Amino acid sequence: MNELIFGKKPALVVRPLRLGFLGVGWIGRHRMKAILDSGMAEAVAIADPSAEMAREARMLAPDARIATDLDELLDQRLDGMVIATPSAAHAGQSIRALEAGVAVFCQKPLGRTASEVKAVVHASRTADRLLGVDLSYRHTQGLQQIRDIIRGNGLGKVFAADLTFHNAYGPDKTWFYDKTLSGGGCVIDLGVHLVDLALWCLDFPSVVTVTSELRSGGERLEDSSGVEDFASATLTLAGGEIIRLTCSWRLQAGCDAVIGAEFFGTKGGASFRNVDGSFYDFTAERLSGTSRETLTLPPDDWGGRAAVDWARRLAQGQRHDVACEEFIAVAEAIDRIYRAGSDRP
Repeated sequence: MNELIFGKKPALVVRPLRLGFLGVGWIGRHRMKAILDSGMAEAVAIADPSAEMAREARMLAPDARIATDLDELLDQRLDGMVIATPSAAHAGQSIRALEAGVAVFCQKPLGRTASEVKAVVHASRTADRLLGVDLSYRHTQGLQQIRDIIRGNGLGKVFAADLTFHNAYGPDKTWFYDKTLSGGGCVIDLGVHLVDLALWCLDFPSVVTVTSELRSGGERLEDSSGVEDFASATLTLAGGEIIRLTCSWRLQAGCDAVIGAEFFGTKGGASFRNVDGSFYDFTAERLSGTSRETLTLPPDDWGGRAAVDWARRLAQGQRHDVACEEFIAVAEAIDRIYRAGSDRP
């Protein structure tokens, strides 16, 4: 990065980060606004195939240059790049930016397969540049507290967890339904959060066995080129923990979304649940026998925290983070869910 002070302590940026934004649809603009509102960065350039989306993003950063593509973004002497493009492009775009010496914050999934994710992490390691992925639920107050309780042995030995993500609507972009572009259906779209949260809360034990069932339109998915709209999976971890995951698009659930994560241990349990079908409001509780203790309640403005955390670490001079090996563990588990469900050869 330019104009940084290097020494034994982490480097500090003595000016706002120079960031480029590749893909500025709704989620790209939301992450852009969160980072800009933090005061740590400026939007130097924006690129999106939609002129309308680029114009809307520029309303957040009137001085930003409208770039035509990734190449033009990389010509802008950037410290970092925020990528929110269709999934098929994530790995390739991230690798190109990292190889150019630019730190990356990418939307999930980082890649369509574990091999793609490994290639991105390798690029981060080789270039010694910070890599972040928008696994945003890690940054909710509720799951932060639940993870701390688990790590402090507050639940005793955790032996089981149930995690759920049902979206009543499903994606509105056609590329989500093309496996070559998306990598899969609801598992790689929504289940990626569930796999990540289960492993993250438990400090990433290895996955021993995986069973799964993938369905489309209520029927077992037989066409290997199709994408699932309902999935259930069971992961057995190295410590004997049983993790059950369920996710779907367009489930007849009577509300907009059903999102939850419950952990059960020998000394207690913990629950994280959305409120009244909301995609944004959550409660967290500690469970003991038949009693419940409230840990967190809405509101909690968590949506942009992963992006802001990446920007903060970048501003502090952090380079490659060995913790991004966790992205590989998540991707490998997802690959195994697809193989077990016979959706991926």
